[in-house]
Amino acid sequence: MYEFNYKRPTSLDEAVKLTADDEFALLLAGGMTLLPTLKMRLAQADDIVDLNGIAELGGISQDGEALVVGAMTRHADVAISDLVTAAIPALSDLAGQIGDPQVRNRGTLGGSLANNDPSADYPAAVLGLGATVITSRREITADDFFIDMFETALEPGEIIRAVRFPRPKRAAYSKFPNPASRYAVVGVFVAETGEGVRVAVTGAAPSVFRHTAMEAALADEFSPAAIDSIVVDPGGLNDDLHASAAYRAALVPVMAQRAVAGAGG
Repeated sequence: MYEFNYKRPTSLDEAVKLTADDEFALLLAGGMTLLPTLKMRLAQADDIVDLNGIAELGGISQDGEALVVGAMTRHADVAISDLVTAAIPALSDLAGQIGDPQVRNRGTLGGSLANNDPSADYPAAVLGLGATVITSRREITADDFFIDMFETALEPGEIIRAVRFPRPKRAAYSKFPNPASRYAVVGVFVAETGEGVRVAVTGAAPSVFRHTAMEAALADEFSPAAIDSIVVDPGGLNDDLHASAAYRAALVPVMAQRAVAGAGG
């Protein structure tokens, strides 16, 4: 690990100032990716700005028909929250499937989204529910937030404050997990919202994406049978030691059908 300065702000304003003053500062949330990367000297920073001392970035609250989850809220807290279970049970179910107990008790919603790992679970929920990412500067819709592998619409020094999840009519998440890491080899989040059906796929490609053909089919008939005939093109999908592109292409409709069934389709 390279040498760095450790800073622990107690307010969002202080954190924003620290990152604005240093273009080489890195933000520490749960540290699930950052700490191993630093240990292997795959990343280097002048300053590490630890967000764990900022109380205003945590917590779960109701905002009308929407659910607001603070960026520093742990996966475990989302999984057991009565508010989340009552409003969006698919979200608490997804959070409970992330990693292992150690990961769920340290990892955060904001850290997962900012990192945008191709196989992370939370991006599927954010995109599948049409959520809004609230930052220190603006609000970003889910459709505009995820750009590419480990890349988002966040600008240098911009910090995720919270995510606003609209309450769906019904939703469910299904994934085929890697047996070691529990990352999604393929995960599919299906939601019937007030604006229509949304299908978000994670693990299969360099970044989470919506499957519009499945959305159209499920809009006509919300049932597993509606997507029986849909074939996923393996072109552009991830191909690695965990699964080939063709295998992932075959998994996407299977996970989608299970999610539809889980949502009551």
